[in-house]
Amino acid sequence: MSVITVPGTGAGGWRCAACDEDMVMKPVELTYLNSQFTVELPVCPQCGYVLIPEHLALGKMYQVEQLLEDK
Repeated sequence: MSVITVPGTGAGGWRCAACDEDMVMKPVELTYLNSQFTVELPVCPQCGYVLIPEHLALGKMYQVEQLLEDK
C-alpha cells in the first residue's frame, strides 16, 4: 500500500483543541465513492482527530472528488 504525501501539509504548529496535544503526521485511510486512499495527515496522538487543512480540502481533494463523480 502506498501512502500519498501532500506537500505543504505538515503538522508543525497544530495542536488538538480537545486534548491540547501536538498533532503528528500519520497515514490515514480516506474513502470516497468506493475508492480508498492512504494519505499522510496531521493526527492527534491521543484522541485520533484528523486535521484536513483547508487548502487540501478545497484544492486537491475537491479535484479528486470531481474526477470520481465524473466516472
